Amino acid sequence: MRFGPAWQIGLILSLFAAMPAEAETGDITPRPAALVADQVPDIPLEIVDQTRPYMEYRTASFVDWDPKRKAMLISTRFAETRQLHRVAAPMGQREQLTFASEPVSSARYAPDGSALLFQKDSGGNEVHQIFALENGQPKLLTDGQSRNSLGPWSSSGKLLAFGSNKRTGRYNDIYLMNPANPEGAKMLIASTGGGWFPIDFSPDDKQLLVFNYVSVTDNQLYLIDIAGGVSRKLTDSSNPVAYEGLQFAPDGRLWAASDDGSDVKRLGVVNLETSLFEPVVDEKIWDITDFDISPDGRWIAFEVNQAGRSLLKFYDMKSGKVRTADGLPAGVVSGAKFSPWGELGLTLNSNQTGTDAYSINPDTLAVTRWTRSETGGLDAADNVAPELVEIESFDGEKMSGFLYRPDPSRHKGRRPLIINIHGGPEGQATPRFLGRDNHLINELGIAIFYPNVRGSTGFGKRFVSLDNGPWRREDSVLDIGAFLDHLRKDKRIDRKRIAVTGGSYGGYMTLASMLHYGSKLKAGLEIVGISNFVTFLENTEAYRRDLRRVEYGDERVPEQRAKLEEISPLLRASEIKIPLMVVTGANDPRVPASEADQIIAAVRANGRPAWHLLAENEGHGFRKKANADYQFWASLIFWQKYLLNGAK
Repeated sequence: MRFGPAWQIGLILSLFAAMPAEAETGDITPRPAALVADQVPDIPLEIVDQTRPYMEYRTASFVDWDPKRKAMLISTRFAETRQLHRVAAPMGQREQLTFASEPVSSARYAPDGSALLFQKDSGGNEVHQIFALENGQPKLLTDGQSRNSLGPWSSSGKLLAFGSNKRTGRYNDIYLMNPANPEGAKMLIASTGGGWFPIDFSPDDKQLLVFNYVSVTDNQLYLIDIAGGVSRKLTDSSNPVAYEGLQFAPDGRLWAASDDGSDVKRLGVVNLETSLFEPVVDEKIWDITDFDISPDGRWIAFEVNQAGRSLLKFYDMKSGKVRTADGLPAGVVSGAKFSPWGELGLTLNSNQTGTDAYSINPDTLAVTRWTRSETGGLDAADNVAPELVEIESFDGEKMSGFLYRPDPSRHKGRRPLIINIHGGPEGQATPRFLGRDNHLINELGIAIFYPNVRGSTGFGKRFVSLDNGPWRREDSVLDIGAFLDHLRKDKRIDRKRIAVTGGSYGGYMTLASMLHYGSKLKAGLEIVGISNFVTFLENTEAYRRDLRRVEYGDERVPEQRAKLEEISPLLRASEIKIPLMVVTGANDPRVPASEADQIIAAVRANGRPAWHLLAENEGHGFRKKANADYQFWASLIFWQKYLLNGAK
């Protein structure tokens, strides 16, 4: 075989080191040791060579500001997993701070920069532990066994609030801890169910705001008196309301983005005396999805979700005026946070820029790019920009999605199409950087469509609730049918070569679409998906079960159980006539690996192909680079055989 540059040689050698002892070498790509490939063909090294530039991209996400050094903390990957790095100045060198074998999922500096805390799990099991970085080494602050969630620092920086299930092994209780003395952590409030998380300390550190996530449209707020441990509920359980970006301003007012009194989320103040939400900024038909308040209380930076695209705006607390940050490239904004000196840090994600960290001066709206991540020697600007597709579904409901078309000057004629359905179901397809999938578009000429079916977030609380319960679940599948009919009429789409894929809930949607529209599809590839709602609800981790029952239905109620069984793809697996590929994480706490096992066995029992790729060191999706690379190569062979070449 032919060796490329040094970085290629290093990666190939690392893959050889990870290969199972029985694997073939020669012209076959070594398979990482943790992967089990069942019916999946060997990967020719030729495919590795062809796709290499698209595999060697990186991203950089803004995480926090380093108050001492006035530096930016980012998350990026140099080796196998995403780790924390510090960037001293815009476009400066990335200084790696953590070196774990597992990805670091979140991190926070103390207000004065004296400590840096972060959390990570093991093998994708989502049993997160909290660590302090001390003298360059991680120090475990939690018990190493319970599931923990990193919460806010107190205003003084003396205490950290965090959630932990160590009392019951199930639901999160709320604890306070001095990170210098983690053994002295004390429980502040014991939860009785739901998803409890600490949100923010009041400016005087006398109170802690706590959030109970009952469902995507029902979030309950509690204000806890820290000295006495007494809680006061701020919300009315009979009036479900959703919140995002809850935060105390320096003057003590509690700001929130909420759909209280509206179909979409507005920016306003929760009156701590009356518990009423008082809207201040209303974007009419669009959600305000996140915000941050400057330390001096002058500015609120907030994100407007326009059908998936982000618009960043600044609200002037003094004048009440709103200005738009027009200097940002078009894309998706996330993680916005003000520095102690007033600069706003954020992540911008776009297919034509990649994913990188930026900052904005709130006074001048000047935009500064802090990182420029590598894209394998390719120019991200050459990637296609998605177009917004809008339709009416079977019942007249309006919905949309993003279509990435291959360049017609390179790929002439009607092009094959993959419909890629997001998870959640309370997720949203947004115009993001596609990474490896740009190879499908740019080199193979495959169009990819990302739909937002009913139940997606970003379109108001009415729309997100349209699929709730077992009797309305398949309405979202009918939405795929409406999109499919629309796209089959497109003169640039090859109606005879269309496939479907998706992860998590999108995995269920993939299987359901294969059943409903198999005559119009060539193949389906589902990732960590639900095959039977009843077995899923019975086997998902206990702390998630009540939340999922609100969305899908309650399998303990006979009528609902019968309907859940009826709409589950497993019951009708004999009707799946087109090829299937399934990707599974053995440690998945959300959708257990048994969901994949049973659908694969059922499909194979009918003599139909069902490829299976299992990672023994992953959970709800592949996060390690070697695994993710191999998954892409395996899926590429699947698409080549069953979508591009038309095999049965």
